[in-house]
Order: sequence, then C-alpha cells, then structure tokens
Amino acid sequence: MSGFLDGIRCGDCECNVDWGERRNTIASIAAGVLFFTGWWIIIDAAVKYPTEAEFHHAYHTCGVIATLAFLMINAVSNGQVRGDSYSEGCMGQTGARVWLFIGFMLAFGSLIASMWILFGGFVVPGNKIVYPGIAVFFQNAFIFFGGLVFKFGRTEDLWQ
Repeated sequence: MSGFLDGIRCGDCECNVDWGERRNTIASIAAGVLFFTGWWIIIDAAVKYPTEAEFHHAYHTCGVIATLAFLMINAVSNGQVRGDSYSEGCMGQTGARVWLFIGFMLAFGSLIASMWILFGGFVVPGNKIVYPGIAVFFQNAFIFFGGLVFKFGRTEDLWQ
C-alpha cells in the first residue's frame, strides 16, 4: 500500500525530475499542509464564534484526539508492524500492531464524533449558525487524511 505514488507520471515535461527521490518530501509537505489546514479552520471558527452558546468549547476535544491519533499512527514504521526491523521492546511486533490499531481507532472515532457534532449539535436542531460544526468536521477530516498521507505516502527504502 505504501507504494501507491510509484506509478504517478508527471505529464510529458522535459524536466526529467526523479519523483521517487522526492517522494518522502512531497508526502511530508502534503501531510503538513493538511494538518495545518485542519487546525487553521477550527481556530477560525473559535475566533469567529467565541461564546459558549454559539460554539461549545468541548468540541475541541475531537481535534485533540485526532492529533494524538496522528502521532500514534506515525510513531511506528511499516517495518515494525511487519516485524522486519523490530523484535525487542514492549511486546515487539505485537506491541507495534496494537499501538497502530489503537491509533487508527482514535482517528476513526474522532472523525465519527465530528460528524455527530456536526449533525447532532448544529444541523438537526436547526441552528442558524452551522459553520462551527462544519469546521469541527473539516478539522478532523483534514487531520485524518494528513495522517494517512504521512503514513502511507512515504517509503522507508530511502531511510537505509
């Protein structure tokens, strides 16, 4: 799965750029932009609607959990999950897999919770202001996809 960017061809330009060498850089920049955009959206919503009645401050919890999941998912390498480069430590390969599984559970949970906040807190009650709910959802979606790009968009072959 981590080789999905290998077959991308950049048109028929004559620049002869080797994208394989820059794959980790491109994936890291793309993931950083997605992560930054998610937090920028929620900061905008918090500044625009500062009162508790318009935007409940407990809704920030989803973004914090998504950020924690982002860090947990990317803390283990694919080699550690496969068992290629990790045989010691706390539970070895099994510990790495459990850590990754918990990270993905937190990521999906925060994304689902942000959808619940959007619909349960803003759309269904018929609030005139729905932007904070949309901001919470997009924050978690951008952080989630940023984590996936950072995990699966890079290759570990260049690290050795």
